[in-house]
Amino acid sequence: MHIPDEGYVKFQAVWKQAEPMPLPMLTDLMHWRDELHRQKLIGVYENGIGYGNISQRFESCQFTISGTATGHLPQLTPAHFTLVTDFFIEKNTVHCQGPVLASSEAMSHAVIYQACPEVKGVIHVHHALLWERLLDKVPTTVEGATYGSPEMAESILQLLESSDLRQQKIFVMRSHPEGIFAFGESLAEAALVLRNWMAKTLE
Repeated sequence: MHIPDEGYVKFQAVWKQAEPMPLPMLTDLMHWRDELHRQKLIGVYENGIGYGNISQRFESCQFTISGTATGHLPQLTPAHFTLVTDFFIEKNTVHCQGPVLASSEAMSHAVIYQACPEVKGVIHVHHALLWERLLDKVPTTVEGATYGSPEMAESILQLLESSDLRQQKIFVMRSHPEGIFAFGESLAEAALVLRNWMAKTLE
């Protein structure tokens, strides 16, 4: 099994430590994150490196995302999420505030929220067989764009502009084996997009 180098933050983080967001604001996010963990779409590899993350729009382009190094936890609490308040692709910088540092894929989530005002939920999961079967069958990022990088963010933006990604709401990451993103007007829709592709591709 290929074990990617997921989990290492590659962007420059401007992180302000702060109290967790109130539980009622995170209930939906926590539910779907823990459900995806139960399905092993978010988790941790044998070498201890975590994979997968989940986010929900807060307001404008700000969003709440699971923190880095939380993939091993079966259940998250408000202490495991942080608020991304700003980002700059050209500077490879992500601003966040909360009890933990934002996930390594925060930049990829950010560009989706920026480009798609209708999107309220984004999930990033790992599934080797689904990745293999969807590669180039659904929108696929360019060769060499590694996870969490400005190149990945630019490739996602290009797909949103030049492919049917806005309609498909799912893409695979060519240079990040097993990596798949899905999004929707809610986290439930994002999860449904993923589940539908799993049903028709794997069963």
